[in-house]
Amino acid sequence: MSGRARLALCAWAATLMSACALLPLVRPATWILQAGFLLAVQSGVGAAARRVPLARPLTLAAQALVTLLLLTVTFAREQAFVGLIPGPDAFRHFADLLQLGSDDIARYAIPAPLESDGIRLMLVGGVLIIGLAVDTLAVTFRSAAPAGLPLLALYSVAAGLSDGGSDWLWFLVAAAGYLLLLLAEGRERLSQWGRVFGGAARVPGEESGVVAPVRTGRRIGVVALGVALVVPLALPAMNGGLLDAAGTGVGSGTGGGGTISAVNPLVSLRDSLNVDEDRTVLSLRPDSEADVSNLYLRIVSLDDFDGTTWKPSKRSITAVPKGDFPTPVGLAPDVKRTENRTTISAADWYAQDWLPMPYPPSGVRIGGNWRYEPQGMTLVGDHGQNTRGLTYEVKSLDVQPTAEQLASAPNPPPALVREYTDLPKSLPAVVSETARQVTADARNPYEQAVALQDYFAVTGGFQYDTQVQVGSGSQAIARFLKDKQGFCVHFSFAMAAMARSLDIPARVAVGFAPGSPQADGTVSVGLKDAHAWPELYFEGVGWTRFEPTPNRGTVPSYTVPDSSGNSLPNPAEPSQSASTAPSTSASADASCTPQQRKLDGCASQSPQAALSASDDGPKWYVLLAWVLGGLAALAIPLAPMLWRMRTRAVRLGGHGRGEADVAPATLAAWQELTDSAWDFGIAPDDSQTPRRAAARIIRIGHLDPTAAASVHRVADAVEQVLYAPRPRPTAGLADDVRRAVAALGSTVSGSTRLRAVLAPRSTVRVVWGLSEWWNGLIARAAAARPHLRKPSGQES
Repeated sequence: MSGRARLALCAWAATLMSACALLPLVRPATWILQAGFLLAVQSGVGAAARRVPLARPLTLAAQALVTLLLLTVTFAREQAFVGLIPGPDAFRHFADLLQLGSDDIARYAIPAPLESDGIRLMLVGGVLIIGLAVDTLAVTFRSAAPAGLPLLALYSVAAGLSDGGSDWLWFLVAAAGYLLLLLAEGRERLSQWGRVFGGAARVPGEESGVVAPVRTGRRIGVVALGVALVVPLALPAMNGGLLDAAGTGVGSGTGGGGTISAVNPLVSLRDSLNVDEDRTVLSLRPDSEADVSNLYLRIVSLDDFDGTTWKPSKRSITAVPKGDFPTPVGLAPDVKRTENRTTISAADWYAQDWLPMPYPPSGVRIGGNWRYEPQGMTLVGDHGQNTRGLTYEVKSLDVQPTAEQLASAPNPPPALVREYTDLPKSLPAVVSETARQVTADARNPYEQAVALQDYFAVTGGFQYDTQVQVGSGSQAIARFLKDKQGFCVHFSFAMAAMARSLDIPARVAVGFAPGSPQADGTVSVGLKDAHAWPELYFEGVGWTRFEPTPNRGTVPSYTVPDSSGNSLPNPAEPSQSASTAPSTSASADASCTPQQRKLDGCASQSPQAALSASDDGPKWYVLLAWVLGGLAALAIPLAPMLWRMRTRAVRLGGHGRGEADVAPATLAAWQELTDSAWDFGIAPDDSQTPRRAAARIIRIGHLDPTAAASVHRVADAVEQVLYAPRPRPTAGLADDVRRAVAALGSTVSGSTRLRAVLAPRSTVRVVWGLSEWWNGLIARAAAARPHLRKPSGQES
């Protein structure tokens, strides 16, 4: 194996070994086999282009083109022209897949399912791009050291996302691949110099001097790798060194203690609401007495507001209590409550670190490594534990306070008020001003809370829109109050902040709104049921749910005023004749409101209505463009063959024009003969005379006497042109060339003949000619530049 081929193979291996760091991110890991095969094709194209040889930019262009075709065949075959050539539809499909992959990355926990074509495209495409950069730097430009930068980028992305404890193993694999690449380059460089240390005395049994530097390089590489691994571990200030895992769990310390760091679960909420397919996340089987219209699933509460966003505070965590949980904070014995049992099953692809549960939970039966956070009464997975494919049972309390109990609630403890009414100074004044205006007629905190809920859900003119960005910064809530468009995140954030400005303790809960009841008695909770809502604290009742988001979830009964004696329906109360749970089926009502359209709650148009109003079909110029594009696509792979056919016809058609044309015609015939021999595998050697070159073609090509005589006649004619004062015209040179070419084709294999026709080697002269033309153009421009400048002392 040649040194260049060995270097290309090592570049392929180094890229694939670095890509192994991505294996823990998705399951199953079969994508690495597909990436390895496509990467091998990409490397093979580069090796073939360098063997021709093509110029370095053309080698890179050829590899990039093949990479695009490979990705098209793999991911966009149906959208491509003849399943291979990417067109506008294919590129749009690529963009859709990348967007899908980005959404899935934000939604799924590690390891993500490989069923997503978006994630597969990002993985395979990313490996191919990194592989192209490594092959270009290390092999095409013969500089292996800078190739470590793309390899490091690939490993860094994987290490930054991974949360497993085996990061050190993938680092070793990636580092070994890079060292392998460096050693391959060093071996190739040393082989060009021969026995570098051959002059030294050779010790019996030792390796030759050529191998000694390679052996020394291996030792240096192993020592350097060991230093990189060991030294950081000995420095406490580096927190465990380079290979310290991004996070081996949410707990710290020993025993039942520890803390849980702030984690913001709102990153993927908007993406979940905007998915095209409402996939089932959780399947619930509640008690027969349970009210499924109020069966909210709470994941975590956000109580730390810094003016930019809400997030959970850093809290202490303990072991999950055995038996019943403690009574929720602030819940008095005289408040009505019922206990429900709900069996919850999570989908195999849904991996959530926080456990979705009805609030407040009174007990959980679950397996695995889970910890309990007492303040929020939530469970969080420890050391990689998540909800993927998990089934568990939750006991919860359905607290049913009355409006009178909430209105007469005493003041909460001062410590709780200080913690849950804290607002940053950067919060715009319009937030508190609007809160005071909306609640001007309220007589107590309960009426203030109901006024805020009605302002957002009914009277304030707000519209539900999931396409609005979440926003950040201190002005986000102010913009929402001005634009009056948003989704649950905006409504819950704004109401919680305004409640705090009125000294009402508030926080934001994140989880799922009530799902859709099924015929078998279960409740299906989908991605589009993802929701956020505010919780306000009232002494004697505890943390109480409110629903300010219009057309989402259910309005709590304790926030609806008594409507006895009034036949008009309360706009804040759900209809009693319809199910209060969100339905996955579209509404058939023709008078669909804009809010329902944004919630996908309207019946879709009939197929006839969805058709284009114009049935004239594609325009003629569109068809013409596709036809021309198809012809161009077919002509590209046939271009070398067409160029050789044209060149052969020109070279062999110039005889018999008279004595003035003897030299050009003879030289053209000779060039056609040598190029044809090149196409069949006999590379030209410009250092030899025509007679020696002819003998070489006859010997390598195993030509018979007749064909050999034809080759000698062409060579003799060339010597006449080059050396005779007045060269004599030689008749029949074109026939001699054709006879010799036919004889050359009869002595080679079928694959060689096919390559000589479809991919002739001599077409590289086109590239050489363009390079010479470009160099000449630059030289002429450089020569003309001094003439354009005038001496500094010369006047016009």
